[in-house]
Amino acid sequence: MRIIGGTAAGLILKTPEGLGVRPTPDLVRQAIFNSLGERVLDARVLELFGGTGALSLECLSRGATNATCIELSRKHARFIEQNFTATRVAAGKFQLRLQDVFTAIPQLAASGAEFDLIVADPPFGDKNVGRRSTSMSQRLLDDEHLPALLARGGLFVLGHTSRDTVTLTPAWEEVKVMRHGDSMMRFLKRTHTTAVKPETAETQ
Repeated sequence: MRIIGGTAAGLILKTPEGLGVRPTPDLVRQAIFNSLGERVLDARVLELFGGTGALSLECLSRGATNATCIELSRKHARFIEQNFTATRVAAGKFQLRLQDVFTAIPQLAASGAEFDLIVADPPFGDKNVGRRSTSMSQRLLDDEHLPALLARGGLFVLGHTSRDTVTLTPAWEEVKVMRHGDSMMRFLKRTHTTAVKPETAETQ
């Protein structure tokens, strides 16, 4: 796999061997960034479930202001660091957090962090028939802190498998859906139902 566009276009990304990581395929990434267009320019980016860092590094290559990448695996994080170094993007533009996504999200929200673009292509979940999805993608949609991280007018791009029927919560409104093979990519924006974080709410 490679960086598709921008200053690092054509760079071959290092990928861990085995089934521990499922990089977003080049064709899917190309479709995502064709849809995003100029939105990537000067954007503050958050990538969840980094894997190889392909999505956030692609954003930096295309002119994003900065990117934060969350990855739990120390092994995968080493590949992300190598891939970032190879892009030759300025060091201050990229932050890698070695952390569980669902621990990082409330911490970032509590810090007041905001992002113009949040991208996530988590490990695929199982087919869910007759039950609500329990996949990582669904857990992201259910996370009460995640909407607060998305700046007004920003987009959340979420991947999942077509066999995983996810449910949108009231916090999210769908803008666009793309399907490539078994991959679904949903483009979402915040609704106006996002609650004030408890730690910042004023006592009545």
